Amino acid sequence: MFQDIRVEELLDQRKKQDVTLIDVRSPSEWEEFTIPGAINIPFFDDEERKEIGTLYKQVSVQKAKERGLEIISAKLPAFIKQFAAIPGRKVVFCWRGGMRSRTTATLLSLMDIHVSRLSGGIREYRKWVVSTLESYELQSECIVLAGNTGTGKTDILQQLEEKGYPVIDLEGLSGHRGSIFGGIGLKPRNQKVFDALLVEALLEYKDSPYIIVEAESKRLGKVVLPNFLIEAKEKGVQLVLELPVPERVRNIMKDYDPAAHKEQCLQAFEHINKRIHTPVAARIESCLLAGAFPQAIELLLEHYYDPRYEYAGKDYEQQPIICKAFSTEDAFEQISALLNKRFFTKQPISRSV
Repeated sequence: MFQDIRVEELLDQRKKQDVTLIDVRSPSEWEEFTIPGAINIPFFDDEERKEIGTLYKQVSVQKAKERGLEIISAKLPAFIKQFAAIPGRKVVFCWRGGMRSRTTATLLSLMDIHVSRLSGGIREYRKWVVSTLESYELQSECIVLAGNTGTGKTDILQQLEEKGYPVIDLEGLSGHRGSIFGGIGLKPRNQKVFDALLVEALLEYKDSPYIIVEAESKRLGKVVLPNFLIEAKEKGVQLVLELPVPERVRNIMKDYDPAAHKEQCLQAFEHINKRIHTPVAARIESCLLAGAFPQAIELLLEHYYDPRYEYAGKDYEQQPIICKAFSTEDAFEQISALLNKRFFTKQPISRSV
């Protein structure tokens, strides 16, 4: 027979050994939210799940079970074969640790394929995530990478992460860049997925003397940041990047690729055009329609984003550290030098670079 495992036990085991998490819910359930790193081997596909659910509600529990048995029996050899191909420790789960994961684990054990089942399913995992975030006490100092739109903050964060610095990429976790144009070319994540990814990142760096994040508002696309993180950012060390406008325009062109997302850019602009002086808004729209994206971006920076950033920057308690650079590469070198000086030589960061 199979063994049940609690969420805390699962997390502890994943630290010590390779564990393959297998979500046996339908593809749409898996797509909406799963445990980070889990693969999907569905017990029922979406149409089958819908059919079983209809029988369960409108006919009887017994009829639903009988139909479910017919469906899984027909595809059982292929279903079992997928699990047999996965090496090492395996843990299966469904929504509540109920019929789908229990039946899967039972069938596999009969074929001498040993798996564990997550007790309480993904619902229990979600409870653990919410509880962890509600009670989380951030001990690390917050280093906040700030700067006007287009200063390459995300690129710098990614380079720092590649070098082993303790980076929590909030935009990457949320699938959104934070502005009205922030979802262009990306797939925004929902709150459940964001929370799960955030908890994993926080626990990974819980013993680090500092974490590096980007300056963000409380809402990022579809998700909301937890209060403790907002408070830590406001109390943290703010490193403000300053880059020449042409370099910022180049960064935005690279990140957003407006030529490939022209309609999305126009739709996003409709949400803010009334906040911009009418003649300027008309010029921006004309540039977007004509494909003159660098000109449109420069106008947006001057008349919309830069004034808004100047206001938002007042939320921080400490005097910001200004990093003037001529390129994103130059900014990365300056930021990494500052971090090394503060945390490896134990010298305080000076307030100017």
